[in-house]
Amino acid sequence: MLTKLKQKVQQLLSSQARVAHKIGLSPNIVTLFGFILSFFAAVAYALVTTPFQMYFLVAAVALLMASGFCDTLDGVLARTYNQATVFGGFLDSLLDRYADAFMLAGIMIGGGCNLLAGLAALASSLMVSYSRARGEAAGIKMESIGIAERPERIIILAVSSIIAILWFPALNIGVIIIAGLATFTVLQRGLYVYRSFRNSDSKNKESIPTVIKVPVGNWNQLDLSLVKE
Repeated sequence: MLTKLKQKVQQLLSSQARVAHKIGLSPNIVTLFGFILSFFAAVAYALVTTPFQMYFLVAAVALLMASGFCDTLDGVLARTYNQATVFGGFLDSLLDRYADAFMLAGIMIGGGCNLLAGLAALASSLMVSYSRARGEAAGIKMESIGIAERPERIIILAVSSIIAILWFPALNIGVIIIAGLATFTVLQRGLYVYRSFRNSDSKNKESIPTVIKVPVGNWNQLDLSLVKE
């Protein structure tokens, strides 16, 4: 849902991409840096049960947002300086899945959410990505399909974490919301793929040439104008 907004934000990051390029950072390096930040965010979430709960929540939010910044910057850098590669896209997608898993696992370990809600959010988040991968492997464009892609889930997690600094149960509510919206997104994408295939099948049936049966020995009676190209 926020994919179009993300594209506008990417346009605003051209100056930051220029700086990153000047100091020799490649898109893959930025991707790795963002993954490392998300890993430390997961560690901060896992430590929120300590007496320094507020500080770890603040650290988790800061690291989470910094990771999201890198996740946007690597794409801008790749497109601006013609450094986009198939492997780069694969690496970015792969590390995003690990980052999501680590952060939700960290929240569960730290007692920030109900175990069932955490597992539901983790499974549904991974299925959102899987449904897009399978749809695009079948030739269907899946970008911006669904209400809760990764940017939306990151924002929900960040907002709920900020509220949790003052009211800790907000983090659990945020995870529950992520689980519900991610599941709904999977259903949206499944329906979108189904409709795309159904429309494609209908067009294919319409384009099938008409088969005309002519009795043997009556070829002279065949009107060639009826044969479709």
